[in-house]
Amino acid sequence: MSPQALLEKVRVIDLSQYIPGPFATRQLADLGADVIKVEPPGGDPMRFFMQRDKAGLSPIYRHLNRGKRICQLNLKQPEDRRKLADLLENADILLESYRPGVLARLGFGRAQLHSLNPGLIHCALSGYGQNGPYAQRAGHDINYCAVSAQSIVSGSAETPGIGYPPIADHAAALQASIAMLAALHAKKSGRGGVYLDISMTESLMAWQYLPLLGKSTERAASILNGGAACYNIYRCADDRFVSLGALEAGFWENFCKLLGKPEWIARQFEKMPQHGLIDAVAAEIAAQPGRHWQQIFDSVDCCFELLFAPDELANHAQFRARHAIDENGPTYPAWIDQRALRPDSSPELVDAVDALCWKSSGAI
Repeated sequence: MSPQALLEKVRVIDLSQYIPGPFATRQLADLGADVIKVEPPGGDPMRFFMQRDKAGLSPIYRHLNRGKRICQLNLKQPEDRRKLADLLENADILLESYRPGVLARLGFGRAQLHSLNPGLIHCALSGYGQNGPYAQRAGHDINYCAVSAQSIVSGSAETPGIGYPPIADHAAALQASIAMLAALHAKKSGRGGVYLDISMTESLMAWQYLPLLGKSTERAASILNGGAACYNIYRCADDRFVSLGALEAGFWENFCKLLGKPEWIARQFEKMPQHGLIDAVAAEIAAQPGRHWQQIFDSVDCCFELLFAPDELANHAQFRARHAIDENGPTYPAWIDQRALRPDSSPELVDAVDALCWKSSGAI
């Protein structure tokens, strides 16, 4: 069995658009699942997001939907709803990201889905979840970050920051894919269908245990969000930036000694925010360009790294060794059986009838 075939013979119907749902099902497609993405007439708006290639598709859309088969159905039309029903009868998983209640109004509520396929795993991915006072509220990643308290503890001391790439989108995609795999395991162990209600906001809120439990609610004031000199980002003379993650005493000691600043060693855990010590380190780093610091710290064990730009990643020695990025963006972020995965690089555009047939996904 090839590494990509771990989910061989698993069929997924994807009714989602934009980032969260497609990213979640893309992970399943990378592992060998047969993912059929059903789009409305005109296609997923991500087809035309930010830029287009020679074929008229966004490379971001291609990346999010690689290895999938794509068809279009107008679910307001009875004939196309029947085609979707046919797809669902033989599916293992349905993922959808409609606002709560929309799928039921289209004729695919919980009772109808159970009648079609009692063993179907139904993953409903929404901004705030299927119930509660915010269930019908519109939102985007920036709003989910706001409500989950992610934004208020991130950024500079003066201003919260906008997470990029969208943090809630990807947190929810990971939560959905993990839950779908768990439900698939339970199904193969004898359990029937499962209904998964995934909230994007709660998916990200689950990551907020550090500020919640650590009582670290100020921006740039705790050890992990910019309040400590030993764990911070500094500007160099050439306006490049470096990261220092010397949390352990030994790493901080190595850093201070190389800079000829042994007097800083005992100050590592002085009261935060450590404005004075941070300013002192910043002044030292600002005296030289980034490559200078990269060279002298390269062999020093102190968790010191240059900040890389996206267009530099393909030439990074570590990523080349791991085959972690190619002309189509990041590859699958894991090796299986000591091999890097080679996911299909593009979606395959097919007719809705063709999607009913079991066949391997290819490239357009």
